[in-house]
Amino acid sequence: MRVEYADNSLIGGRDDNQDRTAVATTPESILLVVSDGMGGHSDGALAAETTVKLLVEAFEHVTHPLADPMGFLHLTLGRAHQAVARLGSHLALEQRPRATVAVCIVQGDTCWWAHIGDSRIYHFRANQVLDRTRDHSHVEFLIREGVITDRQAQAHPMRNFVECCIGGEAWLPEMNIGGMRRLQAGDCLLLCSDGLWGSMDETQVAALLTRVATGALPETLKQLGLAAVAANGPNSDNTSSAALRWLGPL
Repeated sequence: MRVEYADNSLIGGRDDNQDRTAVATTPESILLVVSDGMGGHSDGALAAETTVKLLVEAFEHVTHPLADPMGFLHLTLGRAHQAVARLGSHLALEQRPRATVAVCIVQGDTCWWAHIGDSRIYHFRANQVLDRTRDHSHVEFLIREGVITDRQAQAHPMRNFVECCIGGEAWLPEMNIGGMRRLQAGDCLLLCSDGLWGSMDETQVAALLTRVATGALPETLKQLGLAAVAANGPNSDNTSSAALRWLGPL
């Protein structure tokens, strides 16, 4: 594969960083992960760390290329949820560690993705948003129903409430697993926590990602994160991302 990739995580205006990111690679496959520990619950950082570690270790111990990427995502996210749920099984429900997660697998010119909560995945092409995941949240429901716009959602009083996550309850959460998507030369996949997408218009993100020269993706993600932190002001959330640009076949 001819690709470039990077990940980045900024603490923002918080006392600690509860986000975790990772990129794992083999000659045939690439895994990108962003997990956002839920700050309103204890050990959010541990929940995110556990989620990312389990996904990466599972990816490193399977045969590549993956014969069933969608099955891998479903089973491994289920295991991650169970692992985080066990961390808090001795605690009251409202105190249990929780996290959101976005994960993407790329093989050849094809990608598959999945998410739980409001960590997002964007597919950019030609300076436009070709597709994105839909958050597990009441605000996302209002957007889909046409009640509010994406811009109005940024200031909605329930914008930080998610309806499902990794950890907490013992039963498996709702998880959205996307089917196979074909990539074209120049396409960019961006995984990010709500600290990034909550403060920046999609067109701004697309313009930044698509105008940079090949090889500049690490610096681009850094500048994207800094712009989001600045837009959110002194109380900025942790702001994290992982991205891959597909440069075409070998």
